[in-house]
Amino acid sequence: MQASRIVSETFAPLVDLIYPPRCPLCGDGLAAQKGLCFSCWETLSIPGEPACRKCQRPFTDMKMVGGSTVEFLPGHTCAPCAAYPPKHDGIAAGTLYNDTARQLVLSFKHGRRIALAPMLARLIAARLPEMQGEWLAVPVPLHRFRLWRRGYNQSALLAREISKITDMQLLVDGLLRTRATPALGGLGREQRAQTLGGAITPNPRRQTAIEGANVLLVDDVLTSGATSNACVAALKAAGAKKVMIGCFSRVLDDAS
Repeated sequence: MQASRIVSETFAPLVDLIYPPRCPLCGDGLAAQKGLCFSCWETLSIPGEPACRKCQRPFTDMKMVGGSTVEFLPGHTCAPCAAYPPKHDGIAAGTLYNDTARQLVLSFKHGRRIALAPMLARLIAARLPEMQGEWLAVPVPLHRFRLWRRGYNQSALLAREISKITDMQLLVDGLLRTRATPALGGLGREQRAQTLGGAITPNPRRQTAIEGANVLLVDDVLTSGATSNACVAALKAAGAKKVMIGCFSRVLDDAS
């Protein structure tokens, strides 16, 4: 790792000379190939406090309820978590989903710009709480047909980068997607759960590693929570002690 970093730092000026650093969103020049320009950074929406104690969904500081002002304090639970208690042990989202996050996700996931992985992973890692003990980084799995078509699992790339930043152990094949599933958009909560039923399972060869472990489940975007819930259920069925979700971006309208 040290030798790799030395080589990278040594040749960085040459790389920047041949390929001048550019913002991946707007194309403006950058000082280094590590992120966005200042203007694009400002358009990202970063979660803050106060937030739900279970899922870290940000609250507004003050909200009107029935004509009265209610102040949200640490320890409060959001309405989705109260209605449907989560199986996970917390969510660390690097950003909230907006147009800027969407552009980055599309470029990374479908535009084959895998060089974005380190930057997206750093945003996730910055939102992780203090995590006691040893943790495994496990990506949300892709079905082998989708992996073959795309050429890579974007969640696995993020998990690999997070493992470098945090010194977590990477368990890239901790979960398996045993059958292809259709898109979940437009389906209700129960329909999503039925569609994913049995599609994601723990890898039998990784049972020993998962049993009793703390796991960071890594994904690019958290939308309805159906896929992550299926992954969390599979990991806990395999004996995982805690499962936290780490994602680059989170859609608040549907996430739970």
